[in-house]
Amino acid sequence: MARPIVNIKKPVLSEEEKNTQKLDQLKSELAQNADGISDTIKLLQELHDSGILEAVQALVEAKEKVTKIALGQLTRPPVTNTINNAMAMAEAVSDIDPAMTKKLVSSLSNGLQKAEEGLQKNEKVGLLDLYKAMNDPDINRAIGFGLNLLKGMGEGLKK
Repeated sequence: MARPIVNIKKPVLSEEEKNTQKLDQLKSELAQNADGISDTIKLLQELHDSGILEAVQALVEAKEKVTKIALGQLTRPPVTNTINNAMAMAEAVSDIDPAMTKKLVSSLSNGLQKAEEGLQKNEKVGLLDLYKAMNDPDINRAIGFGLNLLKGMGEGLKK
């Protein structure tokens, strides 16, 4: 009867054998990805030729200084005010009904077109014209909208 195997010895590779294995694996990967590696080399050459690679390299080397400068700029009051205002605007816009926004923008566009036509006519507007305009349902609707808008803004400003 044969003796049972008690010790399993893993082959111990020398440093040279490990390097040879790594090189063989690298050669295999290079062969499998030749097109991608070729494109990457072309890209790096273009970046080098244009000077961008040097700029990126300098930026990476000076990352600590660049980070300090960037943070210093971001914490300036005008920048923080801008960020806070943008966030407040986003919050306010999210409360508005999109259908109403679309209707308002469309109406504004139409109003600007009519205003342009009025400028082309270059007619003087008198008090009697204003009185007649109040009887126009479209103008009356816009004035009512504007008055209600001002009322709502006033109520909001009181808070």
